[in-house]
Amino acid sequence: MPELPLPSDPLPAPPHRRAAVVAALRAAGCVFAEDEAELILTAARTPGETAALVERRAAGLPLEHVLGWALFHGLRVAVEPGVFVPRRRTEFLVDEAVAQVPDASVVVDLCCGSGAVGTALAGLLGPVELHAADIDPAAVRCARRNVGPAGGRVHHGDLYAALPADLRGRVDVLAANVPYVPTGEVPLLPSEARDHEPPAALDGGADGLDVLRRVAAGAPDWLAPGGCLLVETSERQVPAALAAFTTAGLTPRLATSEELYAHVVVGTRQR
Repeated sequence: MPELPLPSDPLPAPPHRRAAVVAALRAAGCVFAEDEAELILTAARTPGETAALVERRAAGLPLEHVLGWALFHGLRVAVEPGVFVPRRRTEFLVDEAVAQVPDASVVVDLCCGSGAVGTALAGLLGPVELHAADIDPAAVRCARRNVGPAGGRVHHGDLYAALPADLRGRVDVLAANVPYVPTGEVPLLPSEARDHEPPAALDGGADGLDVLRRVAAGAPDWLAPGGCLLVETSERQVPAALAAFTTAGLTPRLATSEELYAHVVVGTRQR
């Protein structure tokens, strides 16, 4: 996927402006103020744009929403305000999908958000039939910016109801980065997520697994023989997630990354 455009050959910001941006970000509580200042100064074309971006970041907007992009699996992915920001730990889900089905030809990114997962998979797997879907119109609009250049299609709707019927029984990789925060814990999330990302992308119901169970239950109808469903979850939710996959008729296994503190449940439809 081509990188999103940035200003051509931006000139280095004067030291006094750089220092002022760092100070403003540090005063707003940004832990990595120097790194963020560098990104903001590179993205801004004028001092006025710099001031506007700094003001938005200081007000608590996620840095990715301020810049308009997030770095995900080596790709610069467009991220619009109000759209879920792809997390670095989710890169592990992408790696597991490629390892599980390296010859996949049909890929679906369910609960796609920005479409980062599907776009990354298309880049790693080569030419694939790529579909993405989300219930949030803002996410669908944003995903089309990312998935379109990768040759994919984005659909609007609730889980499988959004997908074309002719995908049934043909999907090799079904990646679903479902919401899995228990409802009672959503208020405890950092304000960047709680206040600026859509609740539907965070709230997974009473135990955080409502959407995961729905995705697992429907997956066997859509997966090709040998195809797999991959879902990210938390460590404490793993036993219940594995049970949901088994109940759905999938053969489950758990993949973990200590480095990213990532837990991905992989369910395979047997051949």
